[in-house]
Amino acid sequence: MDREKFIEMCDLSLKPVRNEFSFSQEKMAVILGISKKTLVEIEKGRASLGWAGSVVLCYLFEESLVLSGVFGGRQREIMMYLAFDGAEPKYPQVRGGSILWKTIMENEKYKIQQNIITQHYRLVDSKGRRIESSIDLEDLMDIFQDLK
Repeated sequence: MDREKFIEMCDLSLKPVRNEFSFSQEKMAVILGISKKTLVEIEKGRASLGWAGSVVLCYLFEESLVLSGVFGGRQREIMMYLAFDGAEPKYPQVRGGSILWKTIMENEKYKIQQNIITQHYRLVDSKGRRIESSIDLEDLMDIFQDLK
């Protein structure tokens, strides 16, 4: 799959996703950061979300059954692959703060840590680079299990 195909699939999925979540055109436009007029044009096939809009759609509606059906539940993987042109992204090293983080679980390659103040979680590799973060531990557990 290339970016063009990804964008096309997102364009075609926009209205079904909007309906799945029972959003009006006005509300969906606000959520995606586009005008209602643009949203209507996309739904009619006369405009496109483009790359950035498609990424926003897939990111914000990651739990969508419509998008899971279209992309096989692999929207994030596909976006990352296309964004980094097939290369593994270079994650930045976390900036210290070890006092603020407690390790929840770890294996040879990865750790899930929780911030003791904000209570959010992060997944870091053995070199101290943040792979992902979330307020929901379950989100990281799935990734942690897949990376083993």
